[in-house]
Amino acid sequence: MKIDIVSVFPEYFDVLNLSLFGKAQAKGLVEVRAHNLRDWTHDVHHSVDDTPVGGGAGMVMKPAVWAECLDDLLGLAPTVVDTTDTTDMAAADDTADDAAPAASGAIADDDGTDINDAPADSADRPVLIFPNPSAPLFTQHDATELSHAGHLLFGCGRYEGYDARIPQYYRAQGVDVREYSIGDYVLNGGEVAVSVMLEAITRLLPGFMGNADSIVEESYTGENALLEHRQYTKPAEWRGLKVPDILLSGDHGKVDRFRRDEAIARTNEIRPDLIGRLDCKALDKADRKTLMALGWEVSGVHPRRR
Repeated sequence: MKIDIVSVFPEYFDVLNLSLFGKAQAKGLVEVRAHNLRDWTHDVHHSVDDTPVGGGAGMVMKPAVWAECLDDLLGLAPTVVDTTDTTDMAAADDTADDAAPAASGAIADDDGTDINDAPADSADRPVLIFPNPSAPLFTQHDATELSHAGHLLFGCGRYEGYDARIPQYYRAQGVDVREYSIGDYVLNGGEVAVSVMLEAITRLLPGFMGNADSIVEESYTGENALLEHRQYTKPAEWRGLKVPDILLSGDHGKVDRFRRDEAIARTNEIRPDLIGRLDCKALDKADRKTLMALGWEVSGVHPRRR
C-alpha cells in the first residue's frame, strides 16, 4: 500500500517508523511519504492560510496551495469546474435518490449526497482522505474497506480547517474523496486523526500483524459486531484479584461461550446501539438466551428492548 500524507508538520509522522508500522515498512508492505504543504507555496512567508470569507475568528487553509500539492501527488492537470454541467455528478445524484445519508452521522455535500458515498472500485484508484470533525464518524467498516486500497492520500488540516471547495473540486475530477471524524471532539490539526486512521487501516493488511488471528474477534469487527470480552494473563491471582475460574477449566467450548456471553453483556452495558443492529437470524440459541436475560426481544429482524 502506498501512503502519502500532506501536513505543515510532516516530521510528526516520524512515529510511523516505530513498532509494527516500522516493521511493515521494512518488509515492503507499506510505503509512506510525508510531504510539507509549504513546499507548494510561492510567497516569502510560505503562507498556507488566509482569513475566512464572511468574517469570523481564525484562519482557513487556502485552496490554491492545496490544489498545487494534490495535483502533483495525484497526477492531475488543473482545470475549471463548470458548475452549470451536472454530468460529473449524475452518478452521485442517483445514489442520493436511492438512499438517505446513514443514521450513523453521515452528512451531505452541497449537492445533497453523502460526502463519502463513492465506491472503492479499484485497488489502484487513489483515495483522498481529510480528517474533519464535522464529517461522518470513521468506523471499523471504513478501515476494512480502505485496507483494500492501493494508494491512500491524507490531507491534514490546521487552524479553522481547509477551504470547503477543495474536496468539492476533487470529487468533480472523479477522485474518491473521503472526509471522516474520529470522534465528537476537536483537535488542533489532522495529524493525530490521520495517525489513528492509518493504524486502524494498516493493521488489517495481510502480514502486518504477527498473529493474524488476533484481529478476528476484536471489538467492532465482523457483520454482527460486539465489544470484545475482557482479557487476562498470568498469574491467575494478582493482588487478591482472580481470573474467572472458567478460563482455567481447559474446556474450550465453555471458555468460548463465557467470552461470547461477556462480549454481549459488555456491549449491552456500554454500546447498546450495537446490540440493536445485530441480525437476529445470525444469532445462535445461546446468544438469544443471553440477550433475552438482558431484556432484549430477539424474534424480529433486529433485537429490541422489551
